[in-house]
Amino acid sequence: MSGLEVRREGAAAWLTLNRPEALNALDAATKDALVAALREAADDADVRAVALTGGGRAFCVGQDLRELEGAYREGRTPDFADELERHYAPICRLLAEMPKPTVAVLNGVAAGAGVSLALACDLRLASTAARFRLAFAGIALVPDAGSTWNLPRVVGLSRALEIALLGDWVEADQALQFGLVNRVWPAEELERHAAETVAALAAGPTLAFARTKALLRDHLGTDLADALAGEAKAQAAAGQSSDHLEGVTAFLEKRPPRFRGA
Repeated sequence: MSGLEVRREGAAAWLTLNRPEALNALDAATKDALVAALREAADDADVRAVALTGGGRAFCVGQDLRELEGAYREGRTPDFADELERHYAPICRLLAEMPKPTVAVLNGVAAGAGVSLALACDLRLASTAARFRLAFAGIALVPDAGSTWNLPRVVGLSRALEIALLGDWVEADQALQFGLVNRVWPAEELERHAAETVAALAAGPTLAFARTKALLRDHLGTDLADALAGEAKAQAAAGQSSDHLEGVTAFLEKRPPRFRGA
């Protein structure tokens, strides 16, 4: 039985890691379910935004080391390369690359690969109860699941090195200051504000969002000339969408736009 719950809120898919007794640590069944749910959400045209959150007092504390305990006690270590390719790589690619907004709703502690999952999302909305720790150094491992790529791009190289090497907890207010999260609300207000934000994204111009995501991520590693060319190509396509016509018409008619993602 997996520790993942999936529900629909209008045009948004909400994926809740639900192993509260284990602080939503990721066991094999939960990772399998998360890969499948993200693929389904990515392929479902009726899903226009995806939110990932945790049940209970944690967002996710990363890999469940307890399911690997037997091997460790026998002096064996897991095949990390296989595990990363089988589960964590597809999860992080789907969160980053699916053509619709993805949002981490950080209700509590995020550690290890839990931080990596949050970093893979487009936006991170946090409770004041949220706190972060990369944690890999504490068990003599390197950060993985995309965090060595995402973290310095989100907070800068110097801050990323501080978080990765010193292993200190980053509290919610620090996370906002560092740029690790985008918004912080009091714990009792997170659910309402996050739901409003995700609903607004789901009601937005999905095709334009998808192209914006792709451009911003792709252009991290390109020069200005290629970025300008990429923008021109994407804008030409966006300009032919019905959402663009609706947006301009709504502006001229002084009314809210009714985007359809087409």
